Amino acid sequence: MASIYPNNLEICVASNQLCKSFGIKISPNGQVVQMARNAGFDSLFIDLEHAWLTLAEASNLCNVGHLCGITPFVRVPHQCGNGYIQRVLDGGAMGVIFPHIHNAADAKAAVSISKYPPLGCRSMTGQMPIFGMRGTPVEQTIDLCNKSGSTVFAMIESKGAVERADEIAAVDGVDVVLVDSMDLTIDLGIGGKFDRSEYRSALERISQACRKHGKVFGVAGVYDNPGLQGWIINELAAKFMLVQQDSSLISAGGAKAVKALPSVS
Repeated sequence: MASIYPNNLEICVASNQLCKSFGIKISPNGQVVQMARNAGFDSLFIDLEHAWLTLAEASNLCNVGHLCGITPFVRVPHQCGNGYIQRVLDGGAMGVIFPHIHNAADAKAAVSISKYPPLGCRSMTGQMPIFGMRGTPVEQTIDLCNKSGSTVFAMIESKGAVERADEIAAVDGVDVVLVDSMDLTIDLGIGGKFDRSEYRSALERISQACRKHGKVFGVAGVYDNPGLQGWIINELAAKFMLVQQDSSLISAGGAKAVKALPSVS
């Protein structure tokens, strides 16, 4: 029987735990993946939308993730096309994060290019990283990849998408409805003001849609805010969260170190 690397998101959801994701924007070195795993993260959020990583670098990060037990997911550029998604998944990603999903049609298109027939239109290749580069029978490849090896994240980033959250969450094959907090607040006219009722009401509406349709509710962009994070996790039942990312940690850590230096006497 063919085996596939475990999908930690599925494991976390099954045990009613939060899947904690670490964002990678600037570091192509596989050692950062090991450090994220050692820190206690469950998954990677490899960013190809707002970053400069190549597909080859993303594939390498995915493979290191598999080998050290942290599940790699990749955010792709908006409207990047079927061929790009194909290469991301064939390169080792265990799921694709699709930005700017506005309605059910967008969500259905995301599912279609992520799944093998009969669920979608993804084309077949052999010896894929998620199977440890082992040859795998076609039937098992389709079954395992469609079930666990191609998680579909639909990102909600606009007021219009919030209003259509129910129809987006209802799409078969969408696994996670993920809020991009910063872009959403900008579209709501309250850029970065996560304490405002407009933002919180939007999260509540999306969370309710996820509960109704049995989908995972996720949030990205809320960092170092335990109060808000606690509300999202415990009241809104989020099971996926982008907790931090490499560039933010380096920037904040560097500033803290410099500030802590004593003055020249």
